[in-house]
Amino acid sequence: MNELTSFWAQWLRPSAGLPTVQWALLLAAAAVTGYLLQRHSGLPKVVGYSLVGTLAGLSGFGAAAWPLEGTGLFLVELAVAVVLFEAGGRIPLRWFRHNPMVLVQSLAESALSYFAVYWAMLWLDVPAPAAAALAMVALAASPAVLTRVLSDTHAAGPVTERAIVLSTLSSLYALTLGSAQASLIERPAANLLGQLYPVLVVLGVSVAVGALLSLAMRLALRVMSPTSENTTILLLSLIAASTAITAHLGGSAPLAALLGSMLLKQLHQRPWAWPRQTGTATALLTMMMFVLVSTVAAQADWSLAVAGSVLALIGVRLAAKAVGVGLGNVGSGASWRQALWLGCAMAPMSAVALLVASQLVQAAGEEGALIARIALPAILVMELLGAVMAAWAIYRAGESSKPWIAPDSPNQRGESGHES
Repeated sequence: MNELTSFWAQWLRPSAGLPTVQWALLLAAAAVTGYLLQRHSGLPKVVGYSLVGTLAGLSGFGAAAWPLEGTGLFLVELAVAVVLFEAGGRIPLRWFRHNPMVLVQSLAESALSYFAVYWAMLWLDVPAPAAAALAMVALAASPAVLTRVLSDTHAAGPVTERAIVLSTLSSLYALTLGSAQASLIERPAANLLGQLYPVLVVLGVSVAVGALLSLAMRLALRVMSPTSENTTILLLSLIAASTAITAHLGGSAPLAALLGSMLLKQLHQRPWAWPRQTGTATALLTMMMFVLVSTVAAQADWSLAVAGSVLALIGVRLAAKAVGVGLGNVGSGASWRQALWLGCAMAPMSAVALLVASQLVQAAGEEGALIARIALPAILVMELLGAVMAAWAIYRAGESSKPWIAPDSPNQRGESGHES
């Protein structure tokens, strides 16, 4: 890849630079691959996006730096912030008052995922600091993958809604505790107050920026139509600005967007069509995120020496998520069959896990290389396999309104060309 880049750089001199051309062609290939893969196999488009990014990363495409920094870090944070803003707007807080077992279910699957992976890594002789970092990475599910799968399958129902809530809450825990854990690695605390201080800083900054974001949108919705494209531009601009500000102040930009959308839902009771508002702009941003995540993850130092640890992390995490969902299912109002498919839908890992891993790798110093060698392959595998598992779970739960593979008729071909 580097030799081809050097060759073409002598002949092609675009005003924005050769990496811009490379990324544009990479996204074009991802769009075509995602569409064709879903069209002919029924798999979610995100699988195609990730496959293109994986091939680019394995071929030596070096435009995505690791650990994440600069423009790449901002784009991933912005895309995750947009996804979490959408997901947070779908979480009714009053639901937890009427059915507190949903919150118990969330805490159970997240805590069990963390401790199960931590103990498994210790059993495999991974040093304790690296094991704790890997457990934090494994804690996070992926609302980004899940929302794309639900969009492709046109899904709706109790498993769908609960999967969005649980994956979003697990992201909240991972972003908060992961940022705090990275701060503690850099500046170890001697007492309990010192250990809580980084958590309070991350939460405090994120809550403050999220509150400002929600208030700004609340004021805008008083005078602007929720369906106007200008409202969409304003929203995306505010999320972008809050992403840059929150990161500079020491908070978590995706966490601020999530908290802001949850607060906005309480302040603005009237429903407004977030997915239809953002349209192609959000689709392009999230597709870029999936390609970037898989490109970065594919550049990991793959080796047989850590293959067992990678497989153990994946297997233990899947089992812990399923058992945690099952333990919290008692009294939650869902059937055991729904709990089974819900556990499968919690499988994906993607951008949130990559952000947490990047923070911990930068803070861990010498052990950062070991964390990356185990975490990056696990994230890549579960972005691909997790999307397939989530789609299969949605179909088995009977909550998809479209067949796995659309009938190959002229009318159906015309309809399937429209993006959801």
